[in-house]
Parts: sequence; structure tokens; C-alpha cells
Amino acid sequence: MQPSRPPRNPRYVWQLPDWPHFTFDATALAAPLAQVHRAQGQLMGRMAALGMGQREQATLQVLTQEVITTSEIEGERLSLDAVRSSIARKLGLDIGALAPSDRHVDGVVDVVLDATRNFDQALSAARLFGWHAALFPTGYSGRMRITVAAWRTDAGGPMEVVSGAVGREKVHFTAPPADTLPAQTDAFLQWFNAAPVGDALIKAGLAHLWLVTLHPFDDGNGRISRAVGDMALARAEGTSQRFYSFSAQIQRERKDYYDQLEATQKGSLDVTPWLNWFLGCLLRSVQGADATLAGVLDKAQFWQRWAGTPMTERQTKVLKRVLDGFEGKLTNAKWAALGKCSADTALRDINDLLARGVLRRLEGGGRSTGYELCVK
Repeated sequence: MQPSRPPRNPRYVWQLPDWPHFTFDATALAAPLAQVHRAQGQLMGRMAALGMGQREQATLQVLTQEVITTSEIEGERLSLDAVRSSIARKLGLDIGALAPSDRHVDGVVDVVLDATRNFDQALSAARLFGWHAALFPTGYSGRMRITVAAWRTDAGGPMEVVSGAVGREKVHFTAPPADTLPAQTDAFLQWFNAAPVGDALIKAGLAHLWLVTLHPFDDGNGRISRAVGDMALARAEGTSQRFYSFSAQIQRERKDYYDQLEATQKGSLDVTPWLNWFLGCLLRSVQGADATLAGVLDKAQFWQRWAGTPMTERQTKVLKRVLDGFEGKLTNAKWAALGKCSADTALRDINDLLARGVLRRLEGGGRSTGYELCVK
């Protein structure tokens, strides 16, 4: 079958005669590129000063955030405990009790880990198909049967990005016809696997844009495009260790992210605005890693301070979980849930740690009484 011809009045960037030959103003991007490289260097320097255990904890925290937020962008919420346990299990990290294995969570984790830890391996159609199968292990997206581990076929009509209620849908983007995908994805993969010409961060921004514009699958295109972008970032940095989550920053700027994509996909092949936004978002992501680093250092200081304080196995387990972060404040009920014990036992645990100074009581009382850790 011959690929469809471009229309006379192109509406989308992939319909332009010179697609996919992107252009950009290197001079306009020089300053934001320098800012990102400087921030990356500073972050790597701070992380290098940490011990191996602390770097592993930072990586675990960042990867957990990455897996959760790349799914949240698509409107899917994953269990923090399940994600964290899956990553720890696959990386051989000791975090105490592990949550039961979840096939769907394991699949998302596999994609993120393969993209970032095996960044130096070639990206192929077979590898992308494997990622897609990992994201949809049942062959369904929600209640809808989809084509898995293969390019979409458009059997039900053109691939469209749509929002709005039924009957009042708004089409934001229509992807290239399915019959063009074999040639288009092959061109993308050849470009992606070639040595970068110019700055590797620019290649990461172009890779994200190019693949999400092709929209080659029935579903999961955003997650796979972000994984490919993360793979390109890992290549640019030359390390599999992740100390910041780009997906988490995209989630924080989600509306702007989709607005930028739509404007670029309906614009010209000069993608300077997209790359400028991409680099700005990346900079804010790297700068935001200070919070991750602070959390890792707080945990190290906590255990160092209380190293000589006797604690039960249950108390240690719950305190580790609190240090890893969870929604809301620590209460007697939450302690009982985390420690898998009765409310009376939880209260005895808490009172013991209050007496030793490990915990302090927050203002308020009754059943909603909250507690916090004495980190410093």
C-alpha cells in the first residue's frame, strides 16, 4: 500500500512537505541549554558527594515518582507502595516489607527501567513493542480491546486526540495515517540511534516531540514517548542513575505541556518554541531535585541520630514508611494500618517513641491527633 499523499492545505506539521526535517534557532536556545547543563552539573556534583546507599535511595525515590507521574499525566493513578516495591524488587534494594507484585505496575516499571538503565542499547521496533505489551498486559485499555505490541491499524478510523463530552468533542490533533507508520517509525529509529549532531539535549526534545506526533500505538503513546525522551536524556548525561523526574515536572505543568504540543503539531517545522519550553521544563525539573536530595539527607540524619535507640521491627518498618512519604499526617489509625496491628498496639508504639523523643505530638487532640518525626 502506498503512503497517503500530503494534503494541499496541511493542518498538521506531519503533513508539511519537508516533514520530519525539524529546524530551530540554535542561537535562541544557547542560553537555556547552558542553564540546563550548569544545573545538571551542579546536581551531579551534589549527588557524587553522597554515599552509595544514599544515591540508591535518591534513585529509588525519583524512579518511583517518575513511574507514578507518567501514568498520572494520562489520568491513571498507581499505588505508591506497589510502584516503590516493584522498583526495589527489580533493583535489588532492601526497603523492608514489599507490597504484593502487581502485573500492571510491574509493566510500567519495566518500561521506565529499561529506558533509563539500558539507554546505551539500540532502540528498535521490537523494543517499543515490548514496552507497549508491558503497559497493556491484558490487551485492554480500560474496557476497550486494543492492538498490543504492533503499530495501530486505524481500523476504527483516524487516530485522534480528543477532549470534551460525548457529542461536543474537540479534536486537538489527528495523527499520521496508519499505512505510513512502518516507514515513518523506521526513519525515526534510524535518526534516534545515530550519534547526535549538536547538543544531545536538543535530540531528547526532538525525540519526544517526533514520536508523540507519530502516535504509533492505539494507546500509551504519551508514556512511551516520555520513556524515549528519558532514554535520550540518560544518553545525553551518560548515566543510568536518575536524580530528577522529568515526568513529574510535566505533570506539574500538564496544561502548558499539552498546549505546547498542540501548538507545535499545528505549526511549522521550526520547533524553536517547543524546544525552548522543553529546556525550561527540564531546567525546572533538575532544580526541583533539591527537594529529593533534602529528603534523602533527612532520612540519613534521622537514622544516624537515632541509631542507638532500641526500636521494635514494627516501629522501624513504620518509621521507614513515614520517611519515604505518604499522604496526610501520621495518626494512630495510620500507624495501625502501616504496622498491620491493632489501634491499642499502635498507640503503645507511638507513646514509646514519644517518650524517647523520636516522635513529637502535633497540635490538636482526640482521634485526629497527629505526630511528626524528630529529624534534627
